Order: sequence, then structure tokens, then C-alpha cells
Amino acid sequence: MLDTTPLITAVDRFADRLRAAPQSRLQQGAAEQALMLARELSARAQRLEGVDGAPRAMPDAGMFAVGDQVAVAGHDLAAALVTAPPEELDEAVEYVREAAARAFA
Repeated sequence: MLDTTPLITAVDRFADRLRAAPQSRLQQGAAEQALMLARELSARAQRLEGVDGAPRAMPDAGMFAVGDQVAVAGHDLAAALVTAPPEELDEAVEYVREAAARAFA
């Protein structure tokens, strides 16, 4: 079984930064980056879980909800990755880190 702690840690750090970010920072693109990340993490989790058809898109719940959306999607993906190849975990962790860097560049 794969240890998904690195993904959970990266997701939780990014989510916490988003929750603490001022509105101006969220409006400058951090919220948009976070929503794109949450949608991608959610889609990956759905694919790993074998959801039939196209993955359901995470809705835009507003800039003040994106931290929670990132956390939920990331934790869902971590649960789905437990039996996946290690390189999928590594790729997901890197994807989260890159999104966080873009959001707070």
C-alpha cells in the first residue's frame, strides 16, 4: 500500500495558504489556479476509482471556498492512490507544488 502522506501534506499546506490569503491575492489569480488544481485532482481521483463516463467537474464555489475544494479533492485523490503505482503519487505531489508556486508567485 502506497503512503500518500507527501500528497496530503502538499495539499493541506496549499489549502491553508489559500484560506489565509487576502481577497486581493485570491482575485489576482490564486483562486483561479486553485480551482484548476482542485478540478484536476478530482478528475484524477475519479479516473482511478473507475467512474464511468467523463469525470464530473468540481463546481466553482467562489474564491473563498477554493482552499476547501483543494483539500477535499486532494484527500480524495490520496485515498484513490493508495493502490496506484508510486509514480502517479509523485506526479500528483509535483502538480500540487507547481500550482501552489503559480498561485503565489
